[in-house]
Amino acid sequence: MGQPTPARKDRDWWRTAVIYQVYVRSFADGDGDGTGDLAGVRARLPYLAELGVDALWFSPWYLSPMKDGGYDVADYRAIDPAFGTLAEAEKLIAEARELGIRTIVDIVPNHVSDRHPWFRAALAAGPGSPERALFHFRPGRGPHGELPPNDWPSQFAGSTEPVWTRLPDGDWYLHLFTPEQPDLNWAHPAVRQEHEDILRFWFERGVAGVRIDSAALLAKDPDLPDLASRPERHPFVDRDELHAIYRSWRTVADAYDGVFVGEVWLPDAERFARYLRPGELHTAFNFSFLSCAWDSARLRTAIDTTLAEHAPVGAPATWVLSNHDVTRTVTRYGRADTAFDFAAKAFGTPTDLALGTRRARAAALLSLALPGSVYLYQGEELGLPEAEIPVDRIQDPMYFRSGGAAPGRDGCRVPLPWADGMPYAGFSTQEPWLPQPVDWTSYAVDRQQRDPRSMLSLYREAIAIRPVFGDGPLAWLPAPDGVLAFARAEGVMCVVNLASTPAVLPAHSRLLLGSGPLDDAGRLPQDTAVWLCA
Repeated sequence: MGQPTPARKDRDWWRTAVIYQVYVRSFADGDGDGTGDLAGVRARLPYLAELGVDALWFSPWYLSPMKDGGYDVADYRAIDPAFGTLAEAEKLIAEARELGIRTIVDIVPNHVSDRHPWFRAALAAGPGSPERALFHFRPGRGPHGELPPNDWPSQFAGSTEPVWTRLPDGDWYLHLFTPEQPDLNWAHPAVRQEHEDILRFWFERGVAGVRIDSAALLAKDPDLPDLASRPERHPFVDRDELHAIYRSWRTVADAYDGVFVGEVWLPDAERFARYLRPGELHTAFNFSFLSCAWDSARLRTAIDTTLAEHAPVGAPATWVLSNHDVTRTVTRYGRADTAFDFAAKAFGTPTDLALGTRRARAAALLSLALPGSVYLYQGEELGLPEAEIPVDRIQDPMYFRSGGAAPGRDGCRVPLPWADGMPYAGFSTQEPWLPQPVDWTSYAVDRQQRDPRSMLSLYREAIAIRPVFGDGPLAWLPAPDGVLAFARAEGVMCVVNLASTPAVLPAHSRLLLGSGPLDDAGRLPQDTAVWLCA
């Protein structure tokens, strides 16, 4: 086949990219009000360029009441004033591109905010109106309509609250998440047209891609049947109707050379791969790897399964260790149970941060050596642990909807530490919207920049070296139990030791990079990874 032309390589940048997730509210505060904003991101673009990332994925930055961290959108074409203005967003997209960094925005198509003009009009119009047809309004069950229309469960783990809210006029409306996030009716042509127009709006402003939130939830069975009735196909997860929606979206994206990444949580590999067929989504998040325990056999299975899922449709895999919803890697890997499950999150879980940090360093080299693209959540490059948020400061609705049983997701959303010795670790001149732990400055960017052994230094070097692996397939190498060893490009290997004893390295000419030092005998210690030249 020969080598791709430069134009083809540029168009396919997303297949091997390192993409950095920016949770704006917690990244950097430019105006000193305690909330991160676009001015803060623009000021830190040189930091991101030095880190070496190819693109930035922004969690929702739209106008929102912030009842669910911005995933309750009131206007998809406006920036929330807490973050800045649309003009600032356009400058940020352009300035990042000048530094070789593309922008991916987050679209939330399953629901809108209850402050969205469409929903406010629906409330005012009353039962049976065309305005209510854009959502899922239904009469209740029971003699007086006092019971919800069906038995669907909330999509917030641990929540026992209903997904229906009754209005004074007797109608109920559907919200798979919070009552402030009414679900849209994707069987309505106006909903489809509006979202295609939103895609065009952002592509015309220079974004390179779109991340699709809750991508498998949009379509609903029109009869809204009870789950207990065991319908042949799930009434609101992974409906076949979704694929026509995404094929239509793909036509829009192709006109701008735009790319999609879907948030698709599905246990069925064949059903998952359907979203990545030619003409649909370009990529989807890999949740089996994200939630996998620190165990060699499970990790190898997750890697093999992921690559096998993607091979038939020719889509690149994605690798991610954490995000704005998930317990930070350093903390998770330092616990007795190193897997991730929303239902298992609990207060007061014992954690060995030294152990977790050692494993997180090794996991960084593992993920960056795998074929495909890598998503890096802000603060992972600093080795930040999950913060413990005082109960009276928790803001996540997951906590409240669980009746206080689930800690929620605020612990991975604490504002970043930029400067040692500065108030609020250099994030802001005012108290941040979420409290920072007392030792937060020990993870500060400026402190880690001076330390060649820091997590930040490891990530910078790894991202810079990563192209040596090329874009070829993965080939497993013979290795002892508990050791993962594979080659990508000819003569370049990655070895990760998860066994309880040091491992002898395969024959090699040079050690490119290690997550930690070798032992005195030149062996690879437990919970350590290396990149080698043959």
